[in-house]
Amino acid sequence: MKAIVLNRTLPEGIEFTDLTLPKLGSDEVKIKVKSAALNHRDEWCRQGKYANLHDGIILGSDASGIVVEVGKEVDPDWIEKEVIINPASDWGENSNVQAKNFKIMGMPEHGTLAEYVQVKSDRIHLKPDHLNWDEAAALPLGGVTAFRALFRQGNIHASDQVLITGFGGGVAQFGVQFALSTGAKVYINSSSEEKIQKGLGLGCSGGFNYNDENWTEKAITECD
Repeated sequence: MKAIVLNRTLPEGIEFTDLTLPKLGSDEVKIKVKSAALNHRDEWCRQGKYANLHDGIILGSDASGIVVEVGKEVDPDWIEKEVIINPASDWGENSNVQAKNFKIMGMPEHGTLAEYVQVKSDRIHLKPDHLNWDEAAALPLGGVTAFRALFRQGNIHASDQVLITGFGGGVAQFGVQFALSTGAKVYINSSSEEKIQKGLGLGCSGGFNYNDENWTEKAITECD
């Protein structure tokens, strides 16, 4: 199959190549990838700035696709189901902090920038019907990151005022939508007036351009 792998011997840091996946595990499923999404960690891997880098590993953490094969321990009803992948595994027992063995697909294990991907069956979820392939592929890593930041770490409530920084990035966009859904008063910052206007159109109460050296004072005044 075709895949994009890390190759730090090349100037680009990546290589489009042919690769054979290992034999499917008994608790795994094989997914034909319909769409794959990029995250900053993929670029950090390409630049050699991420931990535990290994050349030859397929990059990418997010994907949507169709189950085409299942291991002998997996319910065969999953075959032909449209799914998205939870790229994280081995979080551990403490829901507030990841365990030592926590990992995300795409480094140091094979990821999603390929024609097919194999994952444990407990990492897949049915694709929401209202999302197309691209939208579904972009959901898992950024969406879960934003959700945990707001609801697990931030303990957000409807009475809160929330500032989402760097609106325009994927996690920030998810964060705005999640925060608005709680009824909280949401503010954003960005270097782009166009992005600020987009956020206001979604329902944010205010936006600040962080290139303005006085933006923090303006934010404190408006949110007071």
